[in-house]
Amino acid sequence: MAAFILDKVHSGIGFQVKHMMVSKTKGEFTDFDVKIEGDLNNLEASKWTINIDSASINTNNKDRDNHLRSSDFFDAENYPKINFVSESIKKISEDEYEITGLLTIKEVTNTETFQVEFNGTSKSPMDGSIIAGFDGEGKVNRETYGLTWNAPLETGGVLVGKNVKLNVNFEFILSE
Repeated sequence: MAAFILDKVHSGIGFQVKHMMVSKTKGEFTDFDVKIEGDLNNLEASKWTINIDSASINTNNKDRDNHLRSSDFFDAENYPKINFVSESIKKISEDEYEITGLLTIKEVTNTETFQVEFNGTSKSPMDGSIIAGFDGEGKVNRETYGLTWNAPLETGGVLVGKNVKLNVNFEFILSE
């Protein structure tokens, strides 16, 4: 069984949420760790653990980022981590999986399912190491985690959508 070592330089956790009912705000978390325990030949039996530093949120707008870190949203000072732990993995096709697990934000835990694609392996021309890659996506209702702040719009609707789309890419260096 190989060890999976996250290559943070080639990995990312991004998100987007509706803004003013007509466009999207995009961002990312810049500080996170992903652990996979298991074997590439049997991903359905593997266990995934993802830990995200909630204060590392970055939408390229300092005022908005500070608001997102505040008690109106993530309350990063009191709830510094967002966690996901897989409970089951189901193979959907040759390289696609559904990973279901427990997502915890601000001490609220819900079961969520994400779609993950295994992109295969490759040998690095730099050092000969074996690299494995994954892409994933899903959608989370932020309000079920207590992230309910919003503002009504004069034209109807609200400032911030309730559904947050997540897009991740993880690259791992495999070692024996």
